[in-house]
Amino acid sequence: MVVEDAAREERILMEVVVDAYGSEERAMGWYYYLADKIVFPFTAECIAANKRSPLEPSERVLVVQMSGEDCCEHEAYVDIQWNGKVLAIPLTQLKPLYDDEGEDIDEDTAEAICDWHYWKARGYKF
Repeated sequence: MVVEDAAREERILMEVVVDAYGSEERAMGWYYYLADKIVFPFTAECIAANKRSPLEPSERVLVVQMSGEDCCEHEAYVDIQWNGKVLAIPLTQLKPLYDDEGEDIDEDTAEAICDWHYWKARGYKF
């Protein structure tokens, strides 16, 4: 399990799940936090296999947007371009690399994605 990060815990509590009293409200808090903070599109690398995803570790993809709210009721999903299709992929499966201009990912995007990875690694649920 990931070691607790007090600053990250505080940010998640105050910016993401503040006033969320159930799993639906926590899911929507995460959805809007990620949608507001992440700058799309960006290139990402698959960091873990997932039986619901065709991506292989180290495969690179273009992440184009958050998936619809209805896809994110139990997990944060993002839409990627893959083999001429648009697929919804779990955000935990991806590590951001660079933006559409080949520049480093901006701080807000990196922080938001790290917050989500941290939340999941700590075993938290909606």
